[in-house]
Amino acid sequence: MMRLIYNFVIRGYQFLIWVVSFRNPKAAKWLEGRKDLFNHIQATVKPGKELLWFHVSSVGEFEQARPVIEGVKKSFPNYRILLTFFSPSGYEMRKNYPLADYVFYLPLDTPGNASHFLDLVQPEKVFFVKYEFWYNYLTELRRREIPTYIFSALFRPSQFFFKPWGKWFRKALLAYNHIFVQNESSKEVLAQFGFTNVSISGDTRLDRVAQIAQAAAALPKIEQFADGKLLIVAGSTWPEDEALFLPYVNECKHSVKFIIAPHEVNEKSVGRIINGLSRTYALYSADTTPEALAATDVLIADGYGYLVSIYRYALVAFIGGGFSTGIHSILEPAAYGMPVLFGPDYHKFHEAIEMIRLGSAHAVNNPEELKLHLDDYLTKPEKLAAESRIAKNYVECNKGAADQIVHYFFS
Repeated sequence: MMRLIYNFVIRGYQFLIWVVSFRNPKAAKWLEGRKDLFNHIQATVKPGKELLWFHVSSVGEFEQARPVIEGVKKSFPNYRILLTFFSPSGYEMRKNYPLADYVFYLPLDTPGNASHFLDLVQPEKVFFVKYEFWYNYLTELRRREIPTYIFSALFRPSQFFFKPWGKWFRKALLAYNHIFVQNESSKEVLAQFGFTNVSISGDTRLDRVAQIAQAAAALPKIEQFADGKLLIVAGSTWPEDEALFLPYVNECKHSVKFIIAPHEVNEKSVGRIINGLSRTYALYSADTTPEALAATDVLIADGYGYLVSIYRYALVAFIGGGFSTGIHSILEPAAYGMPVLFGPDYHKFHEAIEMIRLGSAHAVNNPEELKLHLDDYLTKPEKLAAESRIAKNYVECNKGAADQIVHYFFS
């Protein structure tokens, strides 16, 4: 019965996407990317031996998979990589990833789709990342005895497959030959339900952000804008985050400049930020002279792909999502050695919990708390220096998950 309900919900989700697609470009891309997908896969993919299938949800999970993919290709270049995405944002940004031989959307998780997809690609091994639990794919992989793994995974007692009514879905987790989790609490939860094929490897994202920080591109426009002053960056913001941050920007009396990068870059989000500012601003995309940039208080990052390099110039970062969708990546700014602030919705993120415990991250609930922390960083250099060291050390000391995973898979 529960399987029938699950499959009905999956079909219902597809129908809702279709309804929304008439007004939502992202939903339209989700549908468009899956049109004639099986014919495309059949015409493109050479199935079978030495084909590894990596599935990720979106961009964040891809960044977790990337160090493992790179480790595999470096040590075992004969393996071919099939990469699938669930979301359009991930697919559109990484569809030309050079280390992947094939990049597709994941066909909807129905029994027929799972069987047809595996018939076409016949992977030697399969890798899922973090929260990717697709019942029909996992069930079919287990039935075919295809080695399947998940890494950078997080498990909590509140997840539905650990509830009494979720036992049917918990059986699908038996498809994983081995489960690599980020922390001890995840291992303990799994152990309570009889899963012993578990290792604590940490988060492969730490390997990736360390790589990014080391290879970050110089951004002359940011240097011209900073003009020797301190920078505070608000990254991946939503309206709720901006409601806290923009008043601080407008009222700040310190000698500091601000960069704001909305999570969704479009005319609406950029206009929202502009309407909330009472200080001089410039758009990163605009053809602004160095002199004009130096005289500007706020720079709006109205594009994609360079926020990770912007962080290298910052003093402290305020990360968005903590009042709406859940916080976005705090590891990217931490890799450069800076404390991070974010809203209260962080409890599903192991790195946030750990950095708060260590003292290099703080959750803020209102504008007063945000002002208190930012003013402290700007007036107490010893506090800033101490928390910056802690953030940098956290990333440096927790690298190495990707090497551990690759070694396990292919030793």
